[in-house]
Amino acid sequence: MEEFADLVREQEKAMENIRHKLALLPDLPGCYLMKNREGTIIYVGKAKVLKNRVRSYFTGSHNGKTQRLVSEIRDFEYIVTGSNMEALILECNLIKKHQPRYNVLLKDDKTFPYLKITNEAHPRLEVTRRVLKDKAKYFGPYPNSYAAHQTKKLLDRMYPLRKCGVMPKEVCLYYHMHQCLGPCVKEVSKETYDQIGQEIGSFLSGGHEEIKKDLQRKMQEAAEDLYFERAKELRDQIISIDAIMEKQKITTADSKDRDVFGFAVDKGWMCVQILYVRKGKMIERHTSTFPFYGEAYSDFMSFVTQYYSDNPALPHEILLPGLDVVPAETASPGHGETVSGIAPTAAAAEQPKTMEGLLVAEASGEGAYTAGSDESESIGDRLEAESDEDSGSQESVSGAGLEDPVTAAAALQEWLEVKVLVPQRGLKRQMTGMAADNARVSLDEKFRLIERDEERTVKAAAALGEAIGLPSMHRIEAFDNSNIQGADPVSAMVVFIDGKADKKEYRKYKIRSVEGPDDYDTMREVVRRRYERVLKEGLEQPDLIIVDGGKGQISAAMDVLQNELGLFIPVCGLVKDNKHKTSQLLMGDTAEVVALPRNSEEFYLLQRIQEEVHRFAITFHREQRGKSMVTSKLDSIPGIGEKRRKLLLKHFGSLKKIREASVEDFRPLSIGDKLARQIIAALREDEQ
Repeated sequence: MEEFADLVREQEKAMENIRHKLALLPDLPGCYLMKNREGTIIYVGKAKVLKNRVRSYFTGSHNGKTQRLVSEIRDFEYIVTGSNMEALILECNLIKKHQPRYNVLLKDDKTFPYLKITNEAHPRLEVTRRVLKDKAKYFGPYPNSYAAHQTKKLLDRMYPLRKCGVMPKEVCLYYHMHQCLGPCVKEVSKETYDQIGQEIGSFLSGGHEEIKKDLQRKMQEAAEDLYFERAKELRDQIISIDAIMEKQKITTADSKDRDVFGFAVDKGWMCVQILYVRKGKMIERHTSTFPFYGEAYSDFMSFVTQYYSDNPALPHEILLPGLDVVPAETASPGHGETVSGIAPTAAAAEQPKTMEGLLVAEASGEGAYTAGSDESESIGDRLEAESDEDSGSQESVSGAGLEDPVTAAAALQEWLEVKVLVPQRGLKRQMTGMAADNARVSLDEKFRLIERDEERTVKAAAALGEAIGLPSMHRIEAFDNSNIQGADPVSAMVVFIDGKADKKEYRKYKIRSVEGPDDYDTMREVVRRRYERVLKEGLEQPDLIIVDGGKGQISAAMDVLQNELGLFIPVCGLVKDNKHKTSQLLMGDTAEVVALPRNSEEFYLLQRIQEEVHRFAITFHREQRGKSMVTSKLDSIPGIGEKRRKLLLKHFGSLKKIREASVEDFRPLSIGDKLARQIIAALREDEQ
């Protein structure tokens, strides 16, 4: 009770400090950083008017997710910027630096692959996720690694750049297959490489039709000269080009490179869809789904900003959705409102919403894009109109500012120096609508899969309970032991609630009283420790206990439960076959086999439980074994006790780094040169 009172007093003091700081906020654009009680930055945002935006967090009502964010705020900082563009860039940099838990984060594994022609005397074509200022040529980004490698595979067959990382002393098989010029044995001019680079660039920029015609001409010439093998190679290259390019269904008349964005939000999640249009052809799409806590459009723009900061290969034009493009049923997190009040236009509603529909419209002549049909609203006109309005108007968490699509597009255009449009009418508006609708479909699919999985697991748990005669099967606890010839014995417990793993309930056990590889006594100890604590602390008891093993393990567990603790919880065992896969379910002290169909959901649930508890136990055992190996190697060196061992591991971090260290590296630890040499020699001797 006293702790709760202290917490309330601390919160009141923090809010008093926040109120004083709110009164001093300027009417300027900038970024704000929200902090929790530990001083950790939990959210970074941007605002056209800092005073209005930051105040909105502490006034009025919010939906559940925004309220959760606000409840953790104990302080804030702000940084004034000279323009909206600077605020956009600063927000991106601050998010990357601090990785706030409530911000949209474009993780490192979301960086996109590129094709790269290296800047070397004899260049290579490779796939990379890092774009460096190394004077190499980069093409992309590609939505996934598979698309990049498939394109590289085709280009490797068409253009004879070297494939080897290190130049060999003699030609390889690629040279004899006419897929390498053989720079290892003969001189290749820079002009030749420049021409190949230009052709690759032309191909990747959409000029594949000209290259295809050239290959067809060469194929005909080879066939006329009776070089049938060469003609077949050229024919296969043409087929490969057709296979790659047949996916590019949607075309535009102006042959521009475009990135088309759309997004949808629901149940606290956001899905962003990017359609890649290259040389007027839609070649691929990419979907990112993640939780978000701020205002929908603002967090969407944070994603876009981070995306282009990590992917500097820019298109000619970027199309962003307006607020009317977001599907009507999509919920906005700001103040619990929805976008349902902004209905799409009738013309937009009649337009086809999927990629296939758009293709049909194009084939019928209704959806052909033309370069002169750009009906996007002028950013300059909107900005001039906005400049006449009162800039001090109240700005809510879901209000105007950088959350306004046109203002955000203007800031992005100023930063990237490429054309950024928010289409209001016409077929470009249809493209952003298609992206948004596909995002909606992806998000709905995600929720349907989650619901289906939950329904399936709940039914599987209920069916398992029915099969073994239990009225309820809410909580299952499963145990497994792990050791190697009795060394470093451990045990682990996993918990499944309604058929779904509850990882926060998992527990690890170091075995204390058992010597040697005695699986039965190990099971007795861990069951005793677990359920003594359950009784002592009044924790929830499971409906079923599962042990990894047969009759011996079941009897050991039941003996402790019934005869020592007075608990009568059903116990069953899972037996594995000779392939170490779940084979049978044994029930009770008599180890009676429970007949379950191998293809049933309840049997699949048991498989998942057994695999999960085994994974958890063996992972813990490997951790303990690794620690004991480190301990034994250092303890065997004269002059190294427990204190010095801990000091060495804390300073160097691992045995490998200790082994690679020099004598001078040990001096800050007050270890003399003689002992340092002994440590290094002993560890290097063990390695050999």
